Amino acid sequence: MNILQAIILGIVQGLTEFIPISSTAHLVFASRWTEIYKGDPERITATIAVLQLGTLAAVFIYFAGDIWSITGAFIRDHWNLLTNKRGMRFSGTNGVRPIWLSDESWLGWLIIIGSIPIGTVGLYFKKLIEGPATKNLWVIATMMIVIAVFLAFAEIVGSQRKELREFGLFDGLAMGFAQVLALIPGASRSGSTIMGGLLAGQKREAAARFSFFLMMPAVTASGLLELKEAIQKQMLSGNDFVALAVGTIVSAVVGYLSIWFLLAYLRKNSTAIFIVYRLIVGTILLVLLWKGVVSPLVDI
Repeated sequence: MNILQAIILGIVQGLTEFIPISSTAHLVFASRWTEIYKGDPERITATIAVLQLGTLAAVFIYFAGDIWSITGAFIRDHWNLLTNKRGMRFSGTNGVRPIWLSDESWLGWLIIIGSIPIGTVGLYFKKLIEGPATKNLWVIATMMIVIAVFLAFAEIVGSQRKELREFGLFDGLAMGFAQVLALIPGASRSGSTIMGGLLAGQKREAAARFSFFLMMPAVTASGLLELKEAIQKQMLSGNDFVALAVGTIVSAVVGYLSIWFLLAYLRKNSTAIFIVYRLIVGTILLVLLWKGVVSPLVDI
């Protein structure tokens, strides 16, 4: 992989990781267009996972204040519990969190609980996820349409009344299990989790914010694991790592701007534009596959 290919993939990763249109789907398209690794599914999976570390860095930078508050409150509240100290906020739980936890430390627990489903399923199906089946355009096109339909349904039936501080255990589990769908190419991590949040009655921006928090453990673990295995198996050469470093920086910068855009957009708008986009792209791709214009898989 050369630097130009890495920059293209970094831009695609940064633009599509947080917007609910499926980064994996667009990266598979981009990897075919740029012909990196001649379609080798394992090397492409490793590359995508490493590029995700760039957008992960964007999340950490954008939400640095929130991360600091959640971490500090989590440590403080549990230390106070262990030492029988008081001084914690006991009011305003509305039945959604244990009374001895602050809003911030309870949010920390929801992130931990919500990360368990994708961690468990991801490890169990690791070989399948890394294989050619997850690069199949039939699967990608189908999931582009399926999630679009589910997201539209969530927009219609969701009450959209809950702010982040009102999230309970059900909200964490709903978005956690919805995030499992992101393991299927074409589903979209943000699209799946926002869908789960809307179905749980969350406001759009609140669902998007928690989606960003929820991605941190999953993407950190998968990205570092794939990077470690790529090094051990020598799937990537020295030149690849130089190009990947450039692509990762590009994905971080573009990803930061994408976070700002999505949160600002969802404050006043629905996800309708993303639903329409997914339906159009998914339908066009299905037609092209049916007509034999494109092949489902790349022959290595």
